[in-house]
Amino acid sequence: MKPAFGVPFELIELQKFDYALEGVSFQQLIRMPNAVYASTSDSAEATAYLAVEDFLHATVKGLWEAFWSQDEPMPFSIACLYKENLKFYQAENAIASGRLGSLCASGILLKNPRHPHGKWDNLLELALVRPDIQILSVESEQQPSLLVLGEALFYALRMLISRSLSKQNFSLGSNFAYVLLVDSQYGGVVKVEGDVNKMEFDVNNIYKCAAEWIQRHSRIAVSPVDRIWNKLGNANWEDIGALQVTFATFHCIMQFVGLPKHSIEDLAADHGCRLQTRRLERQLGDTRVNGNSLFKFQQHSVSPEIVEVQDESVKLESESLKLEVGSVLWLDDSNWERGYQINQIRSNGELPYYVASPVEDPGKSLFLYVGSHPSQLEAAWEDMNLWYLVQRQTKVLTIMKQKGLSSKYLPQVSASGRIIHPGQCRRPSSGGNCDHPWCGTPILVTSPIGETVADMVSEGQFGVDDAIKCCHDCLSALSTASSEGVRHGDIRPENVICVRSGESHPYFVLIGWGHAILEDRDRPAMNLHFSSTYALQEGKLCSASDAESLVYMLYFACGGAFPDLDSVEGELQWRETLWSRRLIQQKLGDVSPVLKAFADYVDSLCGTPYPMDYDIWLRRFKRSIREEDHGKEIDASI
Repeated sequence: MKPAFGVPFELIELQKFDYALEGVSFQQLIRMPNAVYASTSDSAEATAYLAVEDFLHATVKGLWEAFWSQDEPMPFSIACLYKENLKFYQAENAIASGRLGSLCASGILLKNPRHPHGKWDNLLELALVRPDIQILSVESEQQPSLLVLGEALFYALRMLISRSLSKQNFSLGSNFAYVLLVDSQYGGVVKVEGDVNKMEFDVNNIYKCAAEWIQRHSRIAVSPVDRIWNKLGNANWEDIGALQVTFATFHCIMQFVGLPKHSIEDLAADHGCRLQTRRLERQLGDTRVNGNSLFKFQQHSVSPEIVEVQDESVKLESESLKLEVGSVLWLDDSNWERGYQINQIRSNGELPYYVASPVEDPGKSLFLYVGSHPSQLEAAWEDMNLWYLVQRQTKVLTIMKQKGLSSKYLPQVSASGRIIHPGQCRRPSSGGNCDHPWCGTPILVTSPIGETVADMVSEGQFGVDDAIKCCHDCLSALSTASSEGVRHGDIRPENVICVRSGESHPYFVLIGWGHAILEDRDRPAMNLHFSSTYALQEGKLCSASDAESLVYMLYFACGGAFPDLDSVEGELQWRETLWSRRLIQQKLGDVSPVLKAFADYVDSLCGTPYPMDYDIWLRRFKRSIREEDHGKEIDASI
């Protein structure tokens, strides 16, 4: 039997969020729920409401300071819902005035001094407090009971209707709401999503209208009920029960105040550093990629103490995986051994990569990327940036090749595999890696190579002809990829290269496909200067997002200045001024009329569901390139 509802969060999302929260310190709870809480005990019930209020306050405060701002005051407050008039009161005040029996939930609200008892369109999230969430969930296989779920749907629908009538701006849209279900130990999450404007209102039968809307126009996701507090009343912040509740709150904050200054990926990328620090603190030995030694632990046959002994069976050379010019790297590519000599070390602004030549063909140059070493203790998320650069980009380029997407303006995979380390590999037959610190490190080799637009701009070598050709070639790459529903998601000067070798006319190639969007749940990279406005607001791409990023990159390459901003809100305000005063069009118009026209077209298309018409712009840019080249024929395949 399959569950009636899907889950609001995938396990991999919770895992990445868990890594991001490793360095976050949540406030110590002062009031904690009573594990023997029962509805027959007023004092225990009062303790539960106070505890839930403390838990929500600690959650939202910890998230605000970790992801949004440690300096700015938190713009939220916590209050309890009084079911007689559906207004919000502080739990202590409500209990002191004898209203305990009429309390039904606790909520996180946007502070509004004009409305001390709260407004429903200022309600981020509601937590229904019920004494028997866990008991009822056991009866329904870890799902909330229909009675409690019905209440959650009622309040979620009220939140959605209030938001649809509000003049408030919701950064991620107002079409979804989260309701938490909690008791003294357990909790779960209910997500309701849908457009309430599609509801057919009938004042004579409002509940039937609501039921029909829920059936026809809503999507409901329900998480399994899991433990939030332990039996002593302490919150299990790192367990999946508290994690999914905290993740729901994170999404609610984004809905009201926009994307955070520090993304989940940014904080999760520090997981490897924290893991390495813990290893060193516990003297687990140096297992870094560049480490020079490897130690194992074993129980001494006489002493009960754990002692550190060097494993003589593993002979490691003093050299480490620190690649220098002249180094030779060998990789296992589908059981073929391929060697590459490092000729040059480069950087994409964040991470190093290399220009290398195959040992069997020294005259050929390729890009070589070295991924993060998969940990022997935990897998896959040690370095998020490297993971996107190597593992994810390998997957994307392979899928594009399988779909037959081929263009001179797209990178091609020359080889991919895992590094072949010195000495004998003792990888177990069941899979995984051996004890060697290099074992399993992924490698990606691509062609062609070239100079990045970022380097060309810094050296003053990006000219008028380059701007027109760059726009044409990148649009051609985007057109080819979009024909199979693939979007880039990370266009910036470091991800576009100019290829000159062996060509009478230089051309540009769009590289860096690690953040490409293959399906709806994928998320683009976040870059204040070059991400599209829709990506910064919604966390995903619209049909014109890549083209908008391309316009920002050309604006920068043609001498446009970017202010020093550190928040999404500031960037969006600056962009609004930039577009409203047509400063981008003026800057690109100084270079070429066709670039100015293209910027106008992108401006009219941003945020709309209408698709990009790549063909017409490729033809216009192609004509412009030929005119600049005085009629010479060039190869500019569309």
